Amino acid sequence: MIEMNVMGIALDTRSGTPIVVLNDLDNRKALPIWIGSAEASSIIRKIENIPSSRPMTHDLFIDLIEQSGQTLKHVEINDVSEQTYFATIVVENMNGEEIYVDSRPSDAIAIAIRGKAPIFISPEVMAKGAISINSEKDKQEEAEFKEFIKEVKPSDFEKLINKNFESDT
Repeated sequence: MIEMNVMGIALDTRSGTPIVVLNDLDNRKALPIWIGSAEASSIIRKIENIPSSRPMTHDLFIDLIEQSGQTLKHVEINDVSEQTYFATIVVENMNGEEIYVDSRPSDAIAIAIRGKAPIFISPEVMAKGAISINSEKDKQEEAEFKEFIKEVKPSDFEKLINKNFESDT
């Protein structure tokens, strides 16, 4: 799982639909997820520290978790199918057991930022939906890899395999 932060909310210029943008901790990849207006508003209110006179739905969820003696561990965006993302909210109960709650990613993200819980993305979801946000670093790594490939010999792999074999015995 890859830990991500909320970069912010953007609007799809074609449809006007809100997009929550997550980025990895190295600021190399971003994952845009189209969400509803209510969830976007909830995420923005928390990011911008805009108070509300009464608890919002995601605030109630956090209050319920905490007042029942449970702990919000993290949220996971763990699947995508036909441009629909799926998430799980992971809560630890008083016995130390983890409870997995199916969720929309937008709700999971809104809850995670309120509960100061990490947001994780599965490698499969990253592979399907993430975009590069640091093309200079990508180009540099590509050039380094091409240089490495030019100089590597089959005997280098044999040495590596033998070294690993010796350390296993």
